[in-house]
Amino acid sequence: MGAKIGKKGPIADINVTPLVDVMLVLLVIFMITAPLMFNGIKLTLPKTKEVNRLNLNAQQVILSFTRLDEYYLKKDRYLLPELVPAIRNEFKETNTDTLYLRADYGIRYGKVATLMSHLKREGIENIALITELEGKSENENE
Repeated sequence: MGAKIGKKGPIADINVTPLVDVMLVLLVIFMITAPLMFNGIKLTLPKTKEVNRLNLNAQQVILSFTRLDEYYLKKDRYLLPELVPAIRNEFKETNTDTLYLRADYGIRYGKVATLMSHLKREGIENIALITELEGKSENENE
């Protein structure tokens, strides 16, 4: 801070350079960590050619199904009997009716089909499967 003497008396000004520097660093940190906020569950997704490009965000209801038969809604782990009420609650909060399913590549097809059948029997009709683009690494696509 410095004081300058002007025509009408002293003028106090604030050096905003350090504030701008800190804000830019925080912006960069936010830009890097924001995509990881809703994809925190590490999975190896099946690779396909691009059909419909999805930009996942925190407003979508994303169910992650791991190789160890664990179910994660966002970052919270659920048992199968608890899963449907939690999904319905997320549908109400996000005002949507589409469930995005991320299933690990190592899971047998039958387990994913059984899960989808269970969800559909419970009234969750709109299920979208999430895959990676061929030739892309997992970190680039998510």
